[in-house]
Amino acid sequence: MSFLDTRHKKKSFTLTTILLSVLLLLLFYVGLTYMDPPIENGITVNFGAMEFGMGEKQPLKKIKSQPAEPVKEIVEKEVVEEKPAAQPEEIAEEDVTEKATEKVLTREDEESIRIKQQEAAKREAEVAARKAQEKVEELARQQKEAEEKAQREKDAKKEKLDELMGGLNKSDGEVQGGEGDDNMAGDKGQPDGDPYASSYYGSPGSGSGTGGYGLNGRSLLDSGKVQQDCNQEGRVVVEIIVDRNGKVINAKPGVKGTTNNDPCLLKPAKETALLYKWNLDSKAPSQQTGFIVVNFKLGE
Repeated sequence: MSFLDTRHKKKSFTLTTILLSVLLLLLFYVGLTYMDPPIENGITVNFGAMEFGMGEKQPLKKIKSQPAEPVKEIVEKEVVEEKPAAQPEEIAEEDVTEKATEKVLTREDEESIRIKQQEAAKREAEVAARKAQEKVEELARQQKEAEEKAQREKDAKKEKLDELMGGLNKSDGEVQGGEGDDNMAGDKGQPDGDPYASSYYGSPGSGSGTGGYGLNGRSLLDSGKVQQDCNQEGRVVVEIIVDRNGKVINAKPGVKGTTNNDPCLLKPAKETALLYKWNLDSKAPSQQTGFIVVNFKLGE
């Protein structure tokens, strides 16, 4: 052979053949060891014969069991055996009757379910409508309370202002506007007065005395007069504020109706007004407005 053309190749071939033969013999006689059957490495499952059970002791053999359904079937069979044999026509009629009954029952069940669903939906709608109505009523009540509160606060402010103004702010007329010498809006004067009169409080007195005066609903208890320091004549109308005790707490000389606004007459006129004393009236406003007219003549 061409591949064994040398002595070394022949020697190598011989040795290889001998080694392979010995190896095959060893494998044939010794072989691979194994266990029969091999060890199973799965999940161990408990012994039993049913899908349900109860107890703590594991039986080694299958237990005797009698389910409930076979008993029912046996009873039914016994009942059927006791009855006389039915004719084919009767059996057909029974089948038709059973089917009709089942169909009627099915329809009744569906109808009752549908009615119950409708009643439940109706109750839910009524509850939702009642809640919405209650919410609307609550909002209306809160709005009404807020309006009433605002009106009460407005009325209280008006009453307080009327009290401070001596009740002169309670005029409900037909036109807008006003007239007066104060810094507050209104029509100063008396309802029964003359719109062209020279005084806001009435006709002044005449003669050498103090003059006219007026305070609605109050009577004069005491008065006096302070003499002027200059030799002038004229009429000074003094606006006065009187408290419930009848004391003059403020006097403003030189208001409408005054004929002489000289300071030497305004000062004694104011001091004269402060000497006046009116009757006590607990029902009178805390500050009531009135007037005093002081007439000054030459030589006094």
